[in-house]
Amino acid sequence: MAENALKYLVSRINKDNGCLRGIKLRLDVQRLKPHNSFDASKKACYQIGRGVASVMGPDDPYLSSHVSSICNALDIPHFEIGPNVFQQNRVPSSINIHPDLSVLNSLYHDILEYYQWKDFVILYGDHERLLLLQSIYGTNLLRRPSIILRHATRSNMREIVKSLKNPDRKEHKHVFVDLDVETTQMMLRYALQEGIIDGLHHFILANPDTEAIPMDDYKHNHLNLTVIRLVKKGNASVQEVLKDMRSWERKTNKTVLNGSNFIKTRVALTYDAGLLFANALEALNKSASIYMGNLSCSDTKTWALGSSLYNYINRVQGVEGLTGSIRIDNGLRVSNVEFDILKLTDTDEALQKVGTWSTEKGLNITEPPTLKVRHFANQTLLITSRLEKPYVQLKKQDSTKPALEGNDRYEGFCIDLLSEISKIVGFEYEIELVPDGQYGIVNDKGEWTGMVRELIDGRADLAVAALTISYLRERSIDFTKPFLNLGISILFKVPKGETPGIFSFLNPLAVEIWIYIVLAYLAVSFTMFILARFSPYEWYNPHPCNPQTDEVRNVFNLSNSCWFTVGTLMQQGSDINPRAVSTRIVGGIWWFFTLIIISSYTANLAAFLTVERMVSPIESAEDLSKQTDIEYGTLEGGSTMTFFRESKIPTYQRMWAFMESRTPNVFTRTTEDGIERVKHSNYAYLMESTMLEYAIHRDCELMQVGGLLDSKGYGIGTPMGSPYRDQISMAILELQEGGRIQILYNKWWKNTGTCNRENAKKQDSKASALGLQNIGGVFVVLLAGLALSVVIAILEFTWNSKKNARTDKQSLCSEMGEELRFAVNCYGSNKRPALRRTCSVCKLGHPTVAHTHSPNGNHRDHRDHRDHRRNSHLSISYTDADANGHLQMREIRDGYLAVPDREGYSSDTNHDCRRHELT
Repeated sequence: MAENALKYLVSRINKDNGCLRGIKLRLDVQRLKPHNSFDASKKACYQIGRGVASVMGPDDPYLSSHVSSICNALDIPHFEIGPNVFQQNRVPSSINIHPDLSVLNSLYHDILEYYQWKDFVILYGDHERLLLLQSIYGTNLLRRPSIILRHATRSNMREIVKSLKNPDRKEHKHVFVDLDVETTQMMLRYALQEGIIDGLHHFILANPDTEAIPMDDYKHNHLNLTVIRLVKKGNASVQEVLKDMRSWERKTNKTVLNGSNFIKTRVALTYDAGLLFANALEALNKSASIYMGNLSCSDTKTWALGSSLYNYINRVQGVEGLTGSIRIDNGLRVSNVEFDILKLTDTDEALQKVGTWSTEKGLNITEPPTLKVRHFANQTLLITSRLEKPYVQLKKQDSTKPALEGNDRYEGFCIDLLSEISKIVGFEYEIELVPDGQYGIVNDKGEWTGMVRELIDGRADLAVAALTISYLRERSIDFTKPFLNLGISILFKVPKGETPGIFSFLNPLAVEIWIYIVLAYLAVSFTMFILARFSPYEWYNPHPCNPQTDEVRNVFNLSNSCWFTVGTLMQQGSDINPRAVSTRIVGGIWWFFTLIIISSYTANLAAFLTVERMVSPIESAEDLSKQTDIEYGTLEGGSTMTFFRESKIPTYQRMWAFMESRTPNVFTRTTEDGIERVKHSNYAYLMESTMLEYAIHRDCELMQVGGLLDSKGYGIGTPMGSPYRDQISMAILELQEGGRIQILYNKWWKNTGTCNRENAKKQDSKASALGLQNIGGVFVVLLAGLALSVVIAILEFTWNSKKNARTDKQSLCSEMGEELRFAVNCYGSNKRPALRRTCSVCKLGHPTVAHTHSPNGNHRDHRDHRDHRRNSHLSISYTDADANGHLQMREIRDGYLAVPDREGYSSDTNHDCRRHELT
């Protein structure tokens, strides 16, 4: 066919009067013996002797290298049609019209990256192609265990195809095929017979000519097939050439297209090589007269125009051939190369273009809508699941109605979700429960169980249940985007209310607060005692009607100070009150302190009396791991069990060792068994938070302990490489964005619950004892008040000592020393002698004031004396002896004789009891 393509091209160019003016092309074809380099060299020399301007072919890379050497020696351009696997042996005069190996390297790499192939099988035919693949994937290809190389021939093809059925080998789902068309067709036929044309296996066909394989037997089996094509069939210029080729075929009775619209890549490259040669020859013809010399392989003489023609071949631009735009750089086609990416569909035209790859723009795949839905249209998917409330559960059977069958038997969150997804994507489904009732773990034999096994063996298309996405499962099956996020938590029974103790009245305040109150009480009492003795204004005349008393008194001894403080704390008060500013500050601050403390205690006591306190023996997983009284376990064969078994965290490792060693077995076969065990024994159940929330919304005897131990999600499982995964993931995202999944969640978790968890939380919450962080400020205020009172007491003490020192005619330090020694004497009396003074300005015949003096006591100065003289009545006191010979002070007031009682107060209370003494 390549020969006929060149004949067609020569015929077309010779008919074009505007091309190669004065020059007619002549085609000389020599057929070579396979793998015979001597024959190839001999026939090449024969053609050179006939005066050829260029040599094209052969396809065999070994024979082509020999021809290139001969042409290079005589400066005759040589066109190579196939890929040059011996790049290191290239000669300067050769032109390779096939895309360079670096181009193919980038093409295959981008396709594999797009499909995220990391583990796959390579089927190759000729050993020359193996050299090509080594150049594409690197010299370390054979050392990569995730890539398997298989030399495929017609004799071993069935055995190879059977090996691709191994469900445990992830790489067997992806197959890169680089075989000739006939062997590739055999491989696809065997794959159909072995049942691996199922959409789970993905085949990439590297041979562009595989487009010619009839796909009617495969397109309805949802074969995931990708084909690479070099010929630009979609271009209008190419369609025009193909149309003209069919017309030429009818006229000459020669075959180029083989009765179809398909043209082989080798034929198209040969045509493009001839077209490029003609354009370069036309350019040379414009600049020089073209002549052919008498050349011979036995002579070293070269063609004078050979180098010029070679240069024009490298410089010519804008040549549009059957394989696209042709541009040669240094004899290689490394730029302006574009491939079409085809995918198998179930449409009339089985292979449809879904994208392109070019050296300038890379890979650009945009699948049409028909491809996105073709795997689901009119198809029934088999769904594997397991019973687990509220995800999948059996409907209640109405005895008055016919028995439910098929999918109608089931209801639940996952059933509703599956229904929503099927409406969006467009597929039918049948639900079957997994035989062993497990989600899927790796057993002791290293084999998967449960729903994971169903997917691996191809007995199910989807696994729709509360299936957790995990690393181990992801290595064997694929998952969609998660439709629920969750974590592991602890289910435990609600503890019974705590019986109040006889000292429960102490509970409203924390222990440290009680200690601080006692310390504050002692500190205030002692401070009041010291300041009362220290301050001069706390010493007073106990006989106010007797100004001549010899002593003053201080009521704040140590016992009275304690009584005053405790009376205030108990909100009862006392019959003694402070007189000095400093002691009044102490009293006021203590009253404020007791106000806050008593109010806080009363408020919190009410909460303790009205709220039932619950005491849980465990608060977290750490608490579980540190005790052995409460047993705990997980669902057998679930992801929670795998989490603890594979965990590297010490706490979870201890928990796994405990669970594994317990007898009887702490693992449960179903979640319902675990919940019942929690309710009726001392047992905690480790389960996924969504199931836990469902359980506690329906049973107020259950509660969640602590937070989540991990974070993960539920996804829909698919077989490895399944074409369904992406479309179902998109449907899940659409449902999430529309809020539909949240609506389903509320329907099955909250709206059907019988236990109001909000009220339960209020009942279960216990009043917390007030701590220092709650009422610590009042202690600060108390300390600040005590400090202020001490400062004021010192000022009072200093001021009065200064005045007394002047009266007593002694130094200030001596006066302060005497007063301080008396004040700090804790065992001293609360009585002391009074200091008597005489007014310095009074005359004989005038009454003078009897001036009492406590340590700096309540003296009256001359101004007081003048004020007394202004009174409306006169009071004169004198001393007389009673009948027993005791001296007794008597007082005449306005004509009345007043006799003081035993306490020093006058029995006449109708008059002012201020005393004056005549001197």
